[in-house]
Amino acid sequence: MTVPVKAKPATPRHAASLVLIRQGSDGPEVLMGRRPRKSAFAPDVFVFPGGKLDEADRAVRPAVPLSEACIRLTAASRRLAHALAAAALRETEEETGLVLPLASGSGADFSHLTLIARAITPTESPIRFHARFFQADAALTQGKMEATPELADLAYRPLAEALKLPMFDITEAVVRHVQVPTADEPAFLFTYRNGGAKRTGLR
Repeated sequence: MTVPVKAKPATPRHAASLVLIRQGSDGPEVLMGRRPRKSAFAPDVFVFPGGKLDEADRAVRPAVPLSEACIRLTAASRRLAHALAAAALRETEEETGLVLPLASGSGADFSHLTLIARAITPTESPIRFHARFFQADAALTQGKMEATPELADLAYRPLAEALKLPMFDITEAVVRHVQVPTADEPAFLFTYRNGGAKRTGLR
């Protein structure tokens, strides 16, 4: 009898998202949009702006780098951490029209970014990502916010309203973390083991 060979899990691809937060009349609000219904990955769910790392992101050299704490929490080298930050900002601009200002007009300023979470998708997924979720104050953004083919129904939503939307469990975990932040857990890691999600604090 031939014993079937178990397929090797796909290697996670690097990805990054940006969680833009602003203060609304009823408390914090986060910017989210709905992915296309015909998308091959994550169709018709609400997400933060973001996407996979492109090779061009690796060439970005910021005028003002990420903080040392932020770099450490990404679990990446300094160069990769900056490439991930560049990917988050690039994807946000492509998907929403919003940009974070340059440092004195000379280059990217990553000093306004902090890391809120990392997530690694399950080993059984055919497409896997190691995603970093950066956050920034929405008041710093410039440009006109517009829905795009990549993100529809784009809007800042109060956290209670956002939690009613169809979304991934990691997206929900990020929203809940914004809702009830804790000083002893500035960021968290979201992974999957034995068919269930596991959340671990990062420091």
